[in-house]
Amino acid sequence: MKGKNFLIASSGIHPYMPHKDTAYLAYKMARTANSNGAQTRMFMPRFGTVNERKHQLHEVIRLSGVNIVVNDDDMPLIIKVASIPKERMQVYFIDNDEFFKRKFVFTDDDNQLFEDNDERSVFFTKGIVETVKKLKWRPDYIFVFDWFTSLLPLYLKTYYKNEPLFNDAKIYIVLTDETFEKPMSGEIVKKLQFDELPEDLIDKYENPTELQLLKNAIDLADGVILRTQKLPEDLRKYLEEKDIDVVDFSGIDLDENEPELKKRFVEAFSEKENASN
Repeated sequence: MKGKNFLIASSGIHPYMPHKDTAYLAYKMARTANSNGAQTRMFMPRFGTVNERKHQLHEVIRLSGVNIVVNDDDMPLIIKVASIPKERMQVYFIDNDEFFKRKFVFTDDDNQLFEDNDERSVFFTKGIVETVKKLKWRPDYIFVFDWFTSLLPLYLKTYYKNEPLFNDAKIYIVLTDETFEKPMSGEIVKKLQFDELPEDLIDKYENPTELQLLKNAIDLADGVILRTQKLPEDLRKYLEEKDIDVVDFSGIDLDENEPELKKRFVEAFSEKENASN
């Protein structure tokens, strides 16, 4: 695993988000890779819930200043960075005042999903890729957490298909217990059409439930990391039919049994590294 590069993209990473399993797992996986000689780059949105002063975020001028087009609007990209306390790991925050300054994550104070979650997801996706390009950093593995990050495989395989930094990266979709029934509206189709993505792939987003978003991501991925023991039957059958590589992290207590997570992680990705040599 030494010398390998792991890109972790998640809507939340501990300690910058509440102690949710997704955020905590992203942190633990990055720490495991890092402690075994790999290099990690972690990306999450700079939601308004993140306390910049407490966590000592600072803007990286050389990485900011890019305008990202989302549905024919030029949106300025701001990149902020923070170091996880007691760890030699940095988190890159994708920021934009219009999309992420609000003091809520996916829903408003009436618990209604934001209508622009689709555009926020597209911006986050493109922001990750544009930042990695500026870093001139080539990932070997990309871990995609949750529905909010699920557009990343789509854009890497289409919009950014000629970007050499990502040509050899293996994409793994992380499936957890955290769910939203329908986090995006059907308007996402128009946003994808603006970027001139293939129509046969765009059609799959007409009913963007979380289940469908994850299925679409899995279709373009190399494997799945299974964190949940409550996988919907529909998704379980889908994985079986795809005959896709599955790495099982389900049932592990991330605090009391962290050594088991480390063991399974190292075994899984060291084996893949050895198999490719």
